Amino acid sequence: GLAALTADDAEPVLIHDAARPFLSADVIAALLQGLEGADGALPALAVADSLRRAGDDFIVGGVDRDNLWRAQTPQAFRLKTIRDAYAAWPNDEAATDEAAVVERAGGRVRLIPGDPRLLKLTYPEDFAMAEALAAPRTVVRIGQGFDVHRWGPGSSVWLCGVEIPHDQTLIGHSDADAGLHALTDAILGSIADGDIGDHFPPSDPQWKGAASDRFLVYAAERVAARGGRIVNVDVTLICEQPKVKPHRQAMRERLAELLNLPLDAVSVKATTSEGLGFTGRGEGLAAQAAVSVELPG
Repeated sequence: GLAALTADDAEPVLIHDAARPFLSADVIAALLQGLEGADGALPALAVADSLRRAGDDFIVGGVDRDNLWRAQTPQAFRLKTIRDAYAAWPNDEAATDEAAVVERAGGRVRLIPGDPRLLKLTYPEDFAMAEALAAPRTVVRIGQGFDVHRWGPGSSVWLCGVEIPHDQTLIGHSDADAGLHALTDAILGSIADGDIGDHFPPSDPQWKGAASDRFLVYAAERVAARGGRIVNVDVTLICEQPKVKPHRQAMRERLAELLNLPLDAVSVKATTSEGLGFTGRGEGLAAQAAVSVELPG
């Protein structure tokens, strides 16, 4: 350990407990600064909890927490200081930490503000907290989309990526899948990336009759390109006909496949407008969608 170091006596040495994995550069910088004019420096947190002394499972008294601190690591010393302190330490006595060794040798150790994230992984429960601290920080975005298509002559209709036999079809530049269009807009909206018309303009002949699942996959890729992920999606179809319920499971499965989502993260619902408005009169179909997305924070 210390005996193997070949640095100059005045060089700082930081001794760290590997059970404290969340060490920041700010703590290291503060330790090196705190070492100036002192024999050592350590990060510490003031004791915030009430302290009690107990015996046989019952409290027998309190402890004044004023001027009590929870010592952390790393602890900083000049190389000569810590070597000399250990040389003077009794061989038959265990030290709680290096600061105690330097203090016993007459050294003055300065406290610097500690970091609550420098928790010591001691008990199995500590690892759950460590996993939470290590998890990447994310922000949640919400997007919503809405689309309408009118009915025209035909024999089937595409809704949420599923072709349904019907005595009419939806009219549009692409396959007029209102469910996928609304969901595509919701995804693009969640990352403030315009709308479906910006990326696939109806004036462009290459999208004539195109399958709308291409639009949806493209929007999902735009999220992934930003390091994000889609958490869940929810689509509502508003129409009198066709009946959506018999096809709802197939729609959910198709959306889950296109977006690489678990089935329980995909919702498809349908409702009527009780005979009111253009959907109630059978002139067209409307769809609305909502999506939640996680992006790097």
